[in-house]
Amino acid sequence: MSELALVDREALWGKLESGEDFVLVDALPPMSFAMSHLPGAVNIPPEGCERWAARRIPEKTTEVVVYCQNPECESSVEVAHRLLELGYENVSHYSGGKSDWVAGGLPLEGAKARA
Repeated sequence: MSELALVDREALWGKLESGEDFVLVDALPPMSFAMSHLPGAVNIPPEGCERWAARRIPEKTTEVVVYCQNPECESSVEVAHRLLELGYENVSHYSGGKSDWVAGGLPLEGAKARA
């Protein structure tokens, strides 16, 4: 399997802050996504990848950044590789995930994000 391009917290925050055109994908289960997710993320869990990818990311050339909970979580790697298999050309991985994001003091969206 090819190595995924990696994005770190600072680079991802920079993309969000500057309004860069990309799709941020949360690879966690829908319940987890509903509770909290990174700002502007869409939810594509591994088992829904084929079903949701085309709807949520219509253009195969769109830049995509995938994340899940933490570096031990495999869902984001699985979704990133599936997206590549589906023909997406510009997929990278934020391996730190939600845990790293929160550790950096950055904001979340969702039901529990306002806590």
